[in-house]
Amino acid sequence: MAAEEKPSKGQSGAEQAPEKEPIVLLGQQLGEPGKFAYGALCGISLAWLFPEDEQSSFRTGFIEGFVKWLDLSDTVLPAMIAFASGLGGEGTESFTQVLLQDPILSGNPIVVIQDLLSFSLKDGYYDARARILICHITWLLRIPLEELDVLQESLLESLKEQNEAESETAKVSRKKKERRAKLKRYLLIGLATVGGGTVIGLTGGLAAPVVAAGAAAVIGSAGAAALGSTAGIAVMASLFGAAGAGLTGYKMKKRVGAIEEFEFLPLTEGKQLHITIAITGWLCAGKYGSFTAPWSSMLQSSEQYCLAWESKYLMELGHALDSLMNGFVNMMAQEALKLTVFSGIVTALTWPTSLLTVAGVIDNPWGVCLHRSAEVGKHLARILLSRQQGKRPVTLVGFSLGARVIYFCLQEMAQEKDSQGIIEDVVLLGAPVEGDAKYWKAMTRVVSGRIVNGYCRGDWLLGFVYRTSSVQINVAGLQPVDLDDRRMVNMDLSSVVSGHLDYMKQMETILKAVGIKTKERRQEEKGSGSLLSPLAKMPQEAAGSEEEDTEQQEDEAGGETLQDPCSSLLGEPSLPCPCSS
Repeated sequence: MAAEEKPSKGQSGAEQAPEKEPIVLLGQQLGEPGKFAYGALCGISLAWLFPEDEQSSFRTGFIEGFVKWLDLSDTVLPAMIAFASGLGGEGTESFTQVLLQDPILSGNPIVVIQDLLSFSLKDGYYDARARILICHITWLLRIPLEELDVLQESLLESLKEQNEAESETAKVSRKKKERRAKLKRYLLIGLATVGGGTVIGLTGGLAAPVVAAGAAAVIGSAGAAALGSTAGIAVMASLFGAAGAGLTGYKMKKRVGAIEEFEFLPLTEGKQLHITIAITGWLCAGKYGSFTAPWSSMLQSSEQYCLAWESKYLMELGHALDSLMNGFVNMMAQEALKLTVFSGIVTALTWPTSLLTVAGVIDNPWGVCLHRSAEVGKHLARILLSRQQGKRPVTLVGFSLGARVIYFCLQEMAQEKDSQGIIEDVVLLGAPVEGDAKYWKAMTRVVSGRIVNGYCRGDWLLGFVYRTSSVQINVAGLQPVDLDDRRMVNMDLSSVVSGHLDYMKQMETILKAVGIKTKERRQEEKGSGSLLSPLAKMPQEAAGSEEEDTEQQEDEAGGETLQDPCSSLLGEPSLPCPCSS
């Protein structure tokens, strides 16, 4: 029996060896021009996306590692570092064409994205900046962004398939390890996690071999083989957080400071390599009495959470808002107030006396929630900095006081040295925060993707609650933020939002307007066939003419020009990317 076992082990090793071929194929079998163009394209893109001095170490470290990954000669490293420092941007289109023409790709450029995703995940840290780079390269290669989603979502599909096909022996072994780790898990994350975790959440690092086994479909066989090693188990555990419980395990933490309630509620049941956290601005009776209600249509990621915070005070604020709207403000007064806000003159002297007499109804609960939202934002920053969510990119979306939570979260994170590479995109809707650009500049050190300020010029209610702040108010939720940075996106929602309360009631329409994916849009994408496996689909597409490829891309993009992921939160067709101009 022992003699028989050795060949089986040898056979297993032999089976693993070919698994490295996909990475060898792209990293070593690309022609020298193709490898150079690939590296140069990444370097130039990094320089445009992250030109700041504080990002120089990231750019240099990334490109040095990537040169080794591609097995490029050390003699080209100075040139690659020069590209990552801002030189050669005018060659973007040329490098793109050289890479696409390499015969190894065989008309299937999606393998480039697979390779770049493999490189970005290899250390168990999916940096938000790396994800933005991957999205940008995806756009440069004229690949629909949905195909990147396919690569990541396939990881979870493979997990389910491998879990079902797991042998009895492996299952017994895994269950023994789970039992031994059970007490430790309870001590670390509490009983709540056992009830709230999903497949990865429950078993954490113990599920990593199963995850890695299915990862070949996503990041290439060699990458999956690496993740399946002992070190790979730590890689996967690192990506999904301690014990995999992530944010669902945080709800059992004790009260912190003045904060009475702070809990993450799951909006979806899946797991993903990037997550989304939504933050509600107030609560009210009826349909919108829960934190999750406004976000029922959102599907930006397969793994989404809603932050439940200070519900007692947010409910009091909601009642006050309803009272103010329903009992004290008639239609004529609203029209007059809109004109006042439009004129830009928001002072205590310009508001109708009849409205000022009932100001006490709103002032106290609003003031309380203003203070608490700032504290909650700072606490959220500490949670994200501690990587409770794992080492994955996070997108934050919030309206009203929820947007204020995000604002203070980013301000707090900006003061820490290790805050970069965590936040992918942020969307602040009707934000009751300072709108001067100097206060938003700090966010650019934290946010890798887009900073979206959704505002409504006619939001008289937001102007009214800020009436005592200053003689000439400057509120982000009422106007654009004049910040000269490629991350800053101002979205005028006046055609969608007629007043502050519409941020809750019209959320699905607003999400579409700012480019956040909804369930309806996902269904449209599936209906168009864009979510078919790219590995099965792309070779067939390559058999057609160049004209047919162009038509196919236009069809997958809904008849519009493929959108630059760097502008992925814009609710409009993309403008040409500055990198490719």
